[in-house]
Amino acid sequence: MPQEEKSEATVTQADRPNPERAADRPNVDRPNDERYDPQRVEMKWFERWRQDASLYAAEPDSTKKKYYVLEMLPYPSGALHMGHVRNYAIGDALARYMWMNGYNVLHPMGWDSFGLPAENAAIQNNTPPRQWTLNNIANMKAQFNRMGFAFDWSREVTTCFPEYYRWNQWFFLKLFERGLAYRKKSKVNWCPKCATVLANEQVLSNGCCWRHEDTLVEQRELEQWFVRTTKYADELLDGLDKLPGWPEKVRTMQRNWIGRSEGTLVDFKLDYAENHKGFGPGGSTISVFTTRVDTIFGATSVQLAPEHPIVKDLAVANPDLRAKVDQLIAEQRKAKETGDIGEIEKHGVPTGRFAINPFNSERVPVWVANYIMMASVPYAIMSVPAHDKRAYEFAKKYGLEIRLVILPIANDPEETMAEPQLPFVGHDGMLINSGRYGGLACAEAIKTMSAYAEENKFGKATVTYRLKDWGISRQRYWGTPIPMLYCEKDGIVAVPEKDLPVLLPENVEVTLAGGSPLGNVPEFVNATCPKCGGPARRETDTMDTFVDSSWYFYRYTDAHNDRAPFDGKAAQYWFPIDQYIGGVEHAILHLIYSRFWTKFMRDLGLITNDEPVERLFTQGMVIKDGRKMSKNLGNVVSPDEMVARYGSDAARLNSLFAAPPDRDLDWQDSGVEGIQRFLGRVYRFVVKHAPPSSGTLSAETLQATSLQPAARAIQRKLHQTIKRVSDDFQGRWHFNTCISAIMELVNVLYGAEEAIAQKAVPVPFLANVQRNLVLLLAPFAPYLAHELWEMLGEKGNLLKAPWPKYDAALAKEEEIVIPVQVNGKLRSRVVVPADATEETVLEHALADEKIQALIAGKQVVKKIYVPGKLVNIVVK
Repeated sequence: MPQEEKSEATVTQADRPNPERAADRPNVDRPNDERYDPQRVEMKWFERWRQDASLYAAEPDSTKKKYYVLEMLPYPSGALHMGHVRNYAIGDALARYMWMNGYNVLHPMGWDSFGLPAENAAIQNNTPPRQWTLNNIANMKAQFNRMGFAFDWSREVTTCFPEYYRWNQWFFLKLFERGLAYRKKSKVNWCPKCATVLANEQVLSNGCCWRHEDTLVEQRELEQWFVRTTKYADELLDGLDKLPGWPEKVRTMQRNWIGRSEGTLVDFKLDYAENHKGFGPGGSTISVFTTRVDTIFGATSVQLAPEHPIVKDLAVANPDLRAKVDQLIAEQRKAKETGDIGEIEKHGVPTGRFAINPFNSERVPVWVANYIMMASVPYAIMSVPAHDKRAYEFAKKYGLEIRLVILPIANDPEETMAEPQLPFVGHDGMLINSGRYGGLACAEAIKTMSAYAEENKFGKATVTYRLKDWGISRQRYWGTPIPMLYCEKDGIVAVPEKDLPVLLPENVEVTLAGGSPLGNVPEFVNATCPKCGGPARRETDTMDTFVDSSWYFYRYTDAHNDRAPFDGKAAQYWFPIDQYIGGVEHAILHLIYSRFWTKFMRDLGLITNDEPVERLFTQGMVIKDGRKMSKNLGNVVSPDEMVARYGSDAARLNSLFAAPPDRDLDWQDSGVEGIQRFLGRVYRFVVKHAPPSSGTLSAETLQATSLQPAARAIQRKLHQTIKRVSDDFQGRWHFNTCISAIMELVNVLYGAEEAIAQKAVPVPFLANVQRNLVLLLAPFAPYLAHELWEMLGEKGNLLKAPWPKYDAALAKEEEIVIPVQVNGKLRSRVVVPADATEETVLEHALADEKIQALIAGKQVVKKIYVPGKLVNIVVK
């Protein structure tokens, strides 16, 4: 990394505590030795940790089992809010837990630092995008450090630095060499506010921009660079079955987005009209894709999307049709704004023209329908009302013929097949009214008819995908320059690898008009063709920033390599990522692109793994004032404010305690205050009971039978807590119940204070309990845990201290409480030995005074015992 880049990236001064910053001011109102002062404690450990650059570094050449935990890298928008903190607190707790379990942990951090907001800031604040971005990185890095997050900053990646984006360009050249990057003129999604192209995945279901959720995306025709993601469509789809550690919701979203459909492509020819003057640019062939070619004899119309090229041709000389089609387009736009296009009220317009069904030469009317989208290639359907719900509704509305061509097959061979209720959409049927194909089963007919279409050259069996090739061209400045040249003699020419990186020029005037700002920089645009030595023009589009985030996690394994994107051996050790954490909103964009990139790098020979991530966790949102916490909505809560008032530990602990991590969290400042009180209770207990030396425990002291009841109760609750916290880390990740279990343990300790004062709890035993309490707290509240660890006289590094061990025998309850019902209503409770037999439990229940009074003079009909749960006595 060049020195000037490094100095801007590290920004060591911003990492230091600043007395002018509220979050860093100590609380002078509380005596340090009597009450918990989070500012004093946290500043002490902040300084210590800051001086140890290798504290969180992964071990090189380690023989330990590896664990790669990663949160999705942030865009440096200026400042963190508590929504961000929740995400990183989850990963940080897991990283600390794995360190304590003896793993070699990789927990890096970086910056997804190219992108549109930097350009908008440049326009609004007259600040160069680079300066705005680096200032934000410095501020957010300081916030990360003040929160105590255990990141390995030695592997920091900043995607807007040339040492990173040169490898974006290198990958692009490799894609181009293999025919996976290509340029073509096509209709593209254009956001008027972004003033740039969007990939299909960046258009929301309501037709708006993913960044500007109130701005409808337009269609424009431009020359663009595409990456051939469709080459990997089948592998992307099949690979989802090999990702059991991913949420089913995410896998389903990806399956639907890839959208593999097996069917038949059939060409309907537009019939000649009276006074025919030839066909327009759209041609005369209407290509229809159908998964049910077996129903084609039931097609009673062909329907086109309002923006279909043939519709444009037909409307040229027909102003009335043009006006009606424009109305359909307006209806589509309105439906996109309000929600799901699938719920649109179906409207259509007849064109007055007909198309020929190639299977029976029947003329069917051509309609334009508002429920057919240009995004649904090939933008046309054959409408079979008897066997398709949407077509049925449309036909009923406009009085189109409904022709039954499939009968359901009866379960009983002797049973006569009856006409079904329409629409009948089942596949288990037999063709009728279908010429030579009558009597065939649906599956057989599909194969036979597809073969016939191919033999007669009007169609073929085919597979289509909803997934389209990834348009990566962006008409913006702040992104990776695409390393291509345009030469009048040699055409499109790749920049030689030795000339990488193609540097992004500085001091560029950024506007939202006139295409890419790079086009106005002659020293950038004007280049020399590497083939002929003549003048050439440099590509002025930059890459979609999702290119940056498609492979960044591999760079973390070898962040400073200047000879390759990363070393393959290093990647092989760390990959796949053991746990990846981020929002479900990235299920389609980032997570599909990164899976594609991994498969491409595998085929390049850089890596051997097929998938980048073994386990994926999508955390819930943080809600404030009824809406997702967002800078754009103006409802963010700053961690700086929470740290200043309550301390970092309280802020991050509350983000884990207030709701299960996979659920939405309704943010309340009062919750942080309550957590701070809990941490104060822990602090005061250890201050009061920490011995001068922890001493040692004899084997007898650890035996349950050697402890008095108060100590035994503490021991039992401790081991129950160890189990609950350990199980949650290894399973469902309900950290709220982990923290609740630790709170219960603290309550038990406070409840035993009288016994402690009376020496009924051995001092070495109590010291050991406090030590384990601190170990349990360490992943969630590291500042306080380190302070208490030192207070207990421990000398070793808490970060690598062994996680406490659970003993089932010591956790076992000696007595349990059993609810007792009479005729299904709770009437009393009895205390019995934990290992009591059914006979003993029933004896206790029937001997209970309340129960005896209720059943006196009545006949006991039945006695029901659910082991360990309840007794129900049925009387009459």
